[in-house]
Amino acid sequence: MRVTSKPHILLGVTGSIAAYKAAELVRLMKARGWDVSVVMTRAATEFVGELTFRTLSQNPVSIDMFAERETWRPEHIALAERGDVFVIAPCTANVIAKLAAGIADDLLTCAALATSAPLIIAPAMNAKMWDHPATRANVEALKARGVDVLDVGQGELACGYEGRGRLVPVEAIMKAIERRIKKEKKT
Repeated sequence: MRVTSKPHILLGVTGSIAAYKAAELVRLMKARGWDVSVVMTRAATEFVGELTFRTLSQNPVSIDMFAERETWRPEHIALAERGDVFVIAPCTANVIAKLAAGIADDLLTCAALATSAPLIIAPAMNAKMWDHPATRANVEALKARGVDVLDVGQGELACGYEGRGRLVPVEAIMKAIERRIKKEKKT
């Protein structure tokens, strides 16, 4: 996939308390002149409203796999083909596990499995979940398939624990996206 002068970023947002940071990510992407389409899991809508992302991205937000569409094309395929880079931030242990196992049971995971765009994952979860052998194995499986899985931050977690599992700063996510865009432009 060759990135055009105005990259189109697909941003997946999952059900993590860190979902509010994805709004800042959209703002930063738009400030760079990028087009952004947001795909939310149902759980993500419990943390941040669709209206926030629609307003910031200036695009419709996709949530429901079976919502009424204006065209005949299945939404997960249309989304998958639209993006130059697919970023999931924050990405929960649940979605990491689904992607590692090839489970596509919602719009976000279907689009992620259908895309040929490079995939970047920015995990966010409780420290015990991050350190769990299943999560570690899932992360390694995704990395082995060429997925860019960012490290997690360390510090106070929303659950009251201290440790690794925080979403990395949005600036670090932006740098990872920029690196990927530059790499894709060269190919």
